[in-house]
Parts: sequence; C-alpha cells; structure tokens
Amino acid sequence: MIAIYLILSLLIVIGLFINRNKIFEITFATLFAILQWGMTIYACIHFRNTELGYFTYDALGVLLLLTLSVISVPALIHSYIYLEDQGAPPQSRSIYFASIVLLITAIGAGYLANHIAVTWIFTEITTLSASALIYHHRNKLSLEGTWKYVFICAISITFVFIGILFLSLSLLHAGSDDLSYRNLLENSARMNPFWLRLAFIFIFTGFTAKLGLVPMFTAGIDAKDKAPAPAGALLASVLMNLGFIGIFRFYTVIANTPLHHWANLIIAIAAFLSIFVATVYMIKVKNIKRMLAYSGIEHMGIVMLGVAAGGIGYYAAILHIVLHAFVKSSLFFQFTQLYRVFQDKNIYHVGNYFKYNPTGAMVVLLGFISATAMPPSGLFVSEFLVFKSLFESSQIGLLVGVLLLLTMIIWAFGSNILKILFIPPVDFDDSKVPVISPWESLTQFVLLAAAVYLGLNPPMAFVELIKESILLIPN
Repeated sequence: MIAIYLILSLLIVIGLFINRNKIFEITFATLFAILQWGMTIYACIHFRNTELGYFTYDALGVLLLLTLSVISVPALIHSYIYLEDQGAPPQSRSIYFASIVLLITAIGAGYLANHIAVTWIFTEITTLSASALIYHHRNKLSLEGTWKYVFICAISITFVFIGILFLSLSLLHAGSDDLSYRNLLENSARMNPFWLRLAFIFIFTGFTAKLGLVPMFTAGIDAKDKAPAPAGALLASVLMNLGFIGIFRFYTVIANTPLHHWANLIIAIAAFLSIFVATVYMIKVKNIKRMLAYSGIEHMGIVMLGVAAGGIGYYAAILHIVLHAFVKSSLFFQFTQLYRVFQDKNIYHVGNYFKYNPTGAMVVLLGFISATAMPPSGLFVSEFLVFKSLFESSQIGLLVGVLLLLTMIIWAFGSNILKILFIPPVDFDDSKVPVISPWESLTQFVLLAAAVYLGLNPPMAFVELIKESILLIPN
C-alpha cells in the first residue's frame, strides 16, 4: 500500500503542478485527502506490518500519521480559502497545491520509515516542498526567507548525512551494515562508542532544524512567518513532529547503550537553551506569526526535557507533540482570518478582534489558553507530567529555571493576545472590515477540542500507542 500511496501522491502532485483549472484543482486536492486517509486507515489495520523493507506501521509512526491526516484536511481547506481571498494567479495556485501535497506525503512517509537513511531522504524532500511554499508571495522578503531556510536546512541535512556515516563506522564494529532502526537496536551493545557519540551529535544537531530546537531553530522562524498561514500551520506542527521522530528513533538506540546518560545531558542542554531563547524573543517580538513560531520552540524544548528526564517524561513528550500539533495549527489557521481583517501581522496595528470577528477571537483566546498549558488545556497534562519527570529525576534546579522562564513567556504571550482581542487598534479604518463566516473557524474549534479531549480523557487505544512507542527505551 505504501508504494501505491507514494506513486498516486506523486501523480497528484504532477497533476496539480501542470493544472490551471480550479475545478481540477479541487478534485485533485480532494482525491489526495481521500488517499491520505485511506493510507492512514490501512496503516492502522495493518499495525506493526512492514512493507518494501523500509516502512513499518509501528506505534509512533501510526500515531503521528493520524495526527498528520487530521491536520492535513483543514490545511487543504484553508489553503483554498486563502488563495481565493488573495486572488492568486493560476500558476501560483498550482505550485502551492502541488508543494503542499508533496510536503504532506513526505512527512507521512518519513514517519513510517524504519531506516535512518530513508528518514533522511524524506526529510530532504520536505525542505524542497516547504521552500516552494515559503516563496509563494514572490517578493523580496519571501525570497530572503526561502534562501535562509534552504541554506540552514542544507547544512542541517548535511549534518545528518555525516552522522549517518559515523553511525555506519560504529555499526561496522558490530559486524553489520544495516542501518534500519531494528538492526541498530539489536546491535546497540556492540557498536563503537566513539563513532556513536559523533553520530548522535551530528544527527541530533541536524534534525533540530525541523524540530525547532537550539542550535538550528532559526530555519523555521522565518519559514513560518513568510509562508502562507495554512502552510505555516503544517511547518509549525506536523513538520516539527518529523524532526522529533528523526531524533527520537535514534535516541531509542542510544538509550540502550552506556551513552544514555550522556545523550540525556546533550538533549537537556539544548532543551533548556531553546526555552531560554524562546523567552527572550517572546518578550520583545511584535510579529504575530513569529510569536507563534517562537512559542513552538518553547514547546519543543519542553518535549525534549521530558525525553531527557526519562520515566513518565517519555510518555509526556509524545503526548505533548500530538497536542501541540493540534493547538498550534489551529492558531495558524485562524491567523488567515485575522490578517484578512487588519491586513497586518504587527501587534501594534491590530486590536479589538472580538468586535470584528467574535468567533475567530474565541479561537485565539482558547488557543492562547491551550498553548500556555492553562487548565483545561490538554497541554496542561503533558507539561505537568514533564515537570513531574524532572522532579522525580531530582533535577530541581532545572525545573525551577524552566518554570521561571515559562512564567515570563505566559506574561509576554498573554499581553500580546489581550492586545489583539480587546484593545482598539490605533488609526484603524473599520469601515471596510470584511464579514467572515463563523464556519471558517469550525476546524480550529475541532482541533482545540481534540487537544483537550486527548489530554484529559484519552482513549485507551491512544494511550496504548504512546506506551508502545516508548516500550524499547529503558527507564
């Protein structure tokens, strides 16, 4: 099925690229949404099966594939609304839809890859497809953002490639050359520790560009700002999850070696620095989309703190990336409406959003509550479990430092959100404010509700998928 999925997706990409007719555009996008969900349902039915030797429907892959499929539908819907509102020419529309379908396909295949080189290949494809989306507006700023993204991601993907070479050298010590995650795990005790250390440093550093973590986090900030908001929703959620899976699958191997504690130290340092960087920028940032992007860095720092702390932190980390994907994508989808009202993304030029779009303003308010992990947000549960894991691992100083930084982030985030919602904008002519249908916010309410439900009352199948995802990591 994975072969059929990849081939059909590629044909849809080609069809969208050469197409200039809106009816065919909608048809192709609908067919892809059906294909995406068909692939997801097939993966659930054939749980734990392997196809083509390089793809396995394991617990973590299926869980993130489900997350991707849920978010991809509103991404396509809001992309159509966005392009209609912008009056995009046929060529721009065709490139946009072809790129977003290719991006979703590459992310999904990357989730299911059971070989580190295959994960690397599909991660590189996401760079190419995301670049076309970032450059959608064809202006100086989007060109600058595109080249910055391509440059940093090229460096990061080179780091991963070098790490894979070091990993091969380490594996040769065990008398094997198979870089599948299963074989790496089976031979973890016999791998050369020197080359394995180098491999982890390079692979971890490389994937931080997609995950949005120090040191390569800068690639994603400009990308999410310059790309159209529906595309930015994917970059700020499911693409970050691909970075996580690239690190986490290799971390599972490292965790079964004597380098486990050393790897946790590296991850904890990067995670804390990420939260610190997010705090510094959140205090001064006035660009709404960049504010949401820096919020993502904070959340990925929390995720990796859970991984570094271990114990219940492993469970919390995976729960957090799923819930964060729903919450952050909903805020990016809503930004398209906010921009339609104010034609600006600067905090100083927007305000009193409740007056102009009450339904959308509720999304922003609920999204803020969810993103800052205030009850009843589902992220409150995952963050609490991360803090619990830090406490149980006796990392009290780190826990206190993180709580102080998060307090500053909540203050900075909250002051900007309250400005958007309640304080009247200066010199704003509201005579030409468009009427926005409340139905356009429906998908965001669904995503936010899903985040609450999965956090506070998760189905047993959802819990079992997370537990099986961390089964191979020693506590």
